[in-house]
Amino acid sequence: MSNQLRIIYAGTPDFSVAALQALIASPHEVVAVYTQPDRPAGRGRDLQMSPVKQEALRHDIAVYQPVTLRDEAAQQELRSLDADLMVVTAYGLLLPVEVLQAPRLGCINIHASLLPRWRGAAPIQRAIQAGDKKTGITIMQMDQGLDTGDILAVAECEIAADDTGSSLHDKLMSLGAEILISALPGIAANTVKAVKQDDDHACYASKLNKAEARVDWSQPAVEIERLIRAFNAWPVAFCEYDKKGKPSKLRLWQAEVLAGAQAVASADPGQVIAESVSGIDVLTGEGVLRIKELQAEGKRRMTTADFLNANSLLDQILK
Repeated sequence: MSNQLRIIYAGTPDFSVAALQALIASPHEVVAVYTQPDRPAGRGRDLQMSPVKQEALRHDIAVYQPVTLRDEAAQQELRSLDADLMVVTAYGLLLPVEVLQAPRLGCINIHASLLPRWRGAAPIQRAIQAGDKKTGITIMQMDQGLDTGDILAVAECEIAADDTGSSLHDKLMSLGAEILISALPGIAANTVKAVKQDDDHACYASKLNKAEARVDWSQPAVEIERLIRAFNAWPVAFCEYDKKGKPSKLRLWQAEVLAGAQAVASADPGQVIAESVSGIDVLTGEGVLRIKELQAEGKRRMTTADFLNANSLLDQILK
């Protein structure tokens, strides 16, 4: 039997594009792409194609965009593609058992964590937020659970001290494409030894939301710094400062923990205790955090040195 596979690819955001590109460049045949329906986006709220759809159309690959895969007609359409394998990367739709069993070799998922750690929607950001030193990619045989399937391949990736949600996203996107292509021959030949996940070590990476991006200055500086890195570039950590007697939003893009900084006995968490071209120093529940890059409401992203040319936050208590 030939090891060249007929593959259905399912994905939606930027993260899914690299693996699709790798498949297109491989000996395997991408017979169809599944992606989320076009959605309104931007100020004009015009319908916008997903990044995966745009890539598929560039290569004249058939694109399917069902609202659900629970529908019998959608399932029959997928079965008619006669695929050997379905590869899923951040698709965003639940695959019912009928779809999981449709391709000859089932469905596999490219997941951005070292399963069973960080199952769920936001594994990249939660790994940074938790202070993990490493993460990676897991190629998993999909089952009906949430990221609970057997592990087929793993590739590790260090989390650097300055990694953000955005930079780690890009690293793992490339790594996912690489490990997928290297794993496919074994999957095609049915020689991969599947490893069951240890559910006792599982943790859940809940979806990000804008409300949790507000900084709680009573937390330790090290935790706030991780939050700022994890939520860069979305939803972006923020706080509020007093601007001419009114609260104004301040988005925080980059910060560092000041090692050995002495707390100010009379200051409260959130209070700006110093400011200079090096940054804005804020007392936290434990230690001092120096804000290095920020964005005032209605303004561009800038260094704190640029911000301080026209503003002062000294002695203010950030909320």
